[in-house]
Amino acid sequence: MTTVSEPVELVAPPQFRRDRLVHAWIGIKALSDAGDALWTIALAWTAVQIASPAIAGLIVAAGTVPRAAILLFGGVIADRADARRVMIVFNVLRVGVLVAVAVWVLATPPSIAMLLFAAIAFGVCDAFYEPSAGTIARQLVRASDLPSYGAAAQTASRLGTMGGAAIGGFIVAHAGLVGSASVNALTFTLVVAFIAIWLRPRFRLARADKEPALRGIARGFAHVSAHPTTRTLVIALSGLNLAVGPAVGIGLALRAHAEGWGAQAVGLFEALLGLGAAIGAISVAKWRPRHEARGGFRALVVQGAGIVALGFGPAWTVAAAAFMIGATAGYASVLLSATFSATVDTAYLGRMGSLTRLGDDCLMPLAMAGFGALASATALWVPFTLFGVAMMALMILPLRNRTFRTMSLRTES
Repeated sequence: MTTVSEPVELVAPPQFRRDRLVHAWIGIKALSDAGDALWTIALAWTAVQIASPAIAGLIVAAGTVPRAAILLFGGVIADRADARRVMIVFNVLRVGVLVAVAVWVLATPPSIAMLLFAAIAFGVCDAFYEPSAGTIARQLVRASDLPSYGAAAQTASRLGTMGGAAIGGFIVAHAGLVGSASVNALTFTLVVAFIAIWLRPRFRLARADKEPALRGIARGFAHVSAHPTTRTLVIALSGLNLAVGPAVGIGLALRAHAEGWGAQAVGLFEALLGLGAAIGAISVAKWRPRHEARGGFRALVVQGAGIVALGFGPAWTVAAAAFMIGATAGYASVLLSATFSATVDTAYLGRMGSLTRLGDDCLMPLAMAGFGALASATALWVPFTLFGVAMMALMILPLRNRTFRTMSLRTES
């Protein structure tokens, strides 16, 4: 069995179910996710009110390009610097952006330039914040508790996002962009206060050597090349959303339109996806497999079958497939994220996390376009089948890897 070594322990953490500090952090992060969802709806709604659909789409997606361009530099900083300080700095900058937007809109009506500024600024902040935030779990809990942490954190995050989205339209309708920006600025302020006053690492991670940023990025790619286990995880985690993202992002709408089910069916399918994801994530806390990586990759094989099923049958079978995809996504995401955090060399954890996020930012537009092109040129079931089979085929590599088949994050007594 593969064993997992711990970073240097600074303070012995309590049992996870009694860890009030970590529970509070999960709650604060969920509140911030609710604010983000609310802000995203306000940004999109404001964009469609003042611009053409094409320009509105450009505004909403504007943060993706700078985030993709800077993510690897953010990963280098995450592996060198104190994660808490990086998170505080860029959350303060986010608050500054939101306050600037609110003041701007109070003085003059919202403009395309202002919305682009906000989207791009958030993309830059995300590129530096997310790699450092991705290392926090490894600094707070033992490797054996990472699946429990992930289950609670992802469930809370999904519920926060759902709640924020639910009230986002109400707030933007009654308080406009100023109200939405103010609420999200408040959530970021709470995050800053919590990190600065209460959040303290229990484990010290290995730090990368100080060197030019480009050399640090090159060293990260060399690390992936030299470590097969890390490479397999990075490839698998980078490709997870490329199959399911287009299938649920545009595929469900295409099916509902072709079958005459209406927009309400799309909303139902999306709700079942979210519900399944929340149930799948929290189920890890109660039904955690002995071999976490193997359980996660097997769940993704089932998810591939669910993607295929989206292309066939009446509305009720599509609804069932959507729920199954959400449940397997939540379940696998917790297990594989825990495996990733526990097994990647902590001196490279920020850079490896950046690489997995970069896959989504760079390749997702191509995957979306490819799905749409296939749907236009062939029968609608064809892209669902190809993308689902591709997902199942991608899982063959890690499931044939003996390390992943035998790895366990549990602490042996």
